[in-house]
Amino acid sequence: MRAARFHAYGGAESLVIEQAPDPRPGSGEIRVRVAAASVNPIDWKLRTGALHQLLPLELPAIPGRDAVGVVDEIGDGVQGVSVGDRVFGLGGVTGATAELVILSAWAHAPATWNDEQAAGAGLASVTAMRGLNALGSLEGRTLLVEGAAGGVGSAAVEIAVAQGATVIGTASERNHDFLTSLGAVPTTYGPGLAQRLTALAPHGVDIALDTAASGSLDDLVAITGDPTRVATVADHAGGQRLGTHVVNAENDSTLLSAAAELGRQGRYTPRIEQTYPLEEIADAHAHAERGRTRGKIVICV
Repeated sequence: MRAARFHAYGGAESLVIEQAPDPRPGSGEIRVRVAAASVNPIDWKLRTGALHQLLPLELPAIPGRDAVGVVDEIGDGVQGVSVGDRVFGLGGVTGATAELVILSAWAHAPATWNDEQAAGAGLASVTAMRGLNALGSLEGRTLLVEGAAGGVGSAAVEIAVAQGATVIGTASERNHDFLTSLGAVPTTYGPGLAQRLTALAPHGVDIALDTAASGSLDDLVAITGDPTRVATVADHAGGQRLGTHVVNAENDSTLLSAAAELGRQGRYTPRIEQTYPLEEIADAHAHAERGRTRGKIVICV
């Protein structure tokens, strides 16, 4: 199969398109012929070697955590999916940016999503939903999403609105119209956030979700009044220091199915900033590494 790989830790220019061995699904896994895969922060952090102590890789490695495509092989013990089904989901920490990928968690992709949108849904929706679930029921509560324009943040906004929350989202001013389109009340991040929220939420902010790791956790705890009313998917060290909920993404088919159902209902549509062909994956990684994206970056395979 054709795949993007890197043979040593380094910059985006270390990515090359080449032939790689076809993977085979094990028990409880499926193999998917990839239509598109997304770029997540973990992809470029693994490629640079920033996470090599925590997540050492066997090189050469194929970047990519989530993808969409058509099932072409099914491992032992798998039920509820057939060869030819269009699914999106998650595999290992690497492997998705290739013609074939092994998934261990998946859901049927709703017809309301195109391939680029379905590719952007996997890791973002699971991360957002785990962060929101840690905060309890959202119905009738006011939620602050820090970093609301990014891939996880924009997913969290739409999913929280669908669950009955009033959502305030922080982002740079250029993304405020985007947040409004998602159903959030926009505001800027940084100094003075508590004062701005006093005007936007006169009855207070009940809960907060940090998706940005911008150093704002102390402020979020002060704004909500209790570290257990704050969850972070991005600042694990800060969350552990303060006693907030600290959330990791997990390969969870139940959460993927819930996201897909919201997609079928038209209440969650993954937002895509830009797509790149496989041959331009280095440009896609460089784009992602610069940060400040509006939604997801996707590779069309």
